[in-house]
Order: sequence, then structure tokens, then C-alpha cells
Amino acid sequence: MPILVRLDEKLHERRMTLTELATRVDITVANLSILKTGKAKAIRFSTLEAICVALDCQPGELLEFRRDENSSDETTLSDMTEETHA
Repeated sequence: MPILVRLDEKLHERRMTLTELATRVDITVANLSILKTGKAKAIRFSTLEAICVALDCQPGELLEFRRDENSSDETTLSDMTEETHA
């Protein structure tokens, strides 16, 4: 997956547990764990905002884009939109 989630690193920096963050953000530990392990397919902006508030950080400190070596550089926004509506 080309989007890497840096939640573990930020939690460690803030000396905060996943359980504590889940309580502050009002999200289940299971859902945070899915996000933390990179298995999430999406995140709501409201959830991302709440995590950023709780961790006092910017979204870019939590998410990193890495180009997938196997993906085509010719994928367009319309291709991605068609895939999500298929």
C-alpha cells in the first residue's frame, strides 16, 4: 500500500497508548488498530482531525505517500473514481 501510517511513531513520541488515544478520539481500539497497521482502506477527515488534535500534530506527520513500484504512473483521477464506483 503506498500510503504509510505513522501512528505508532507519533504515539511513542507522545508517550500515549492506543487505548488512551481511542478514548480521546472516541473510536474503538480495534478501528485504531486497523488504521495503525495500515489495513484501513479509508479514514474520515473528522477522525483524522480528532487524532491530530489528540496528538497535537499535522496529518502529514501521520500519513506518508510512497509510490508503489508495481503501480502504473499513468493512473488518472478518473480511473480511480471509476474504480471506487464500480
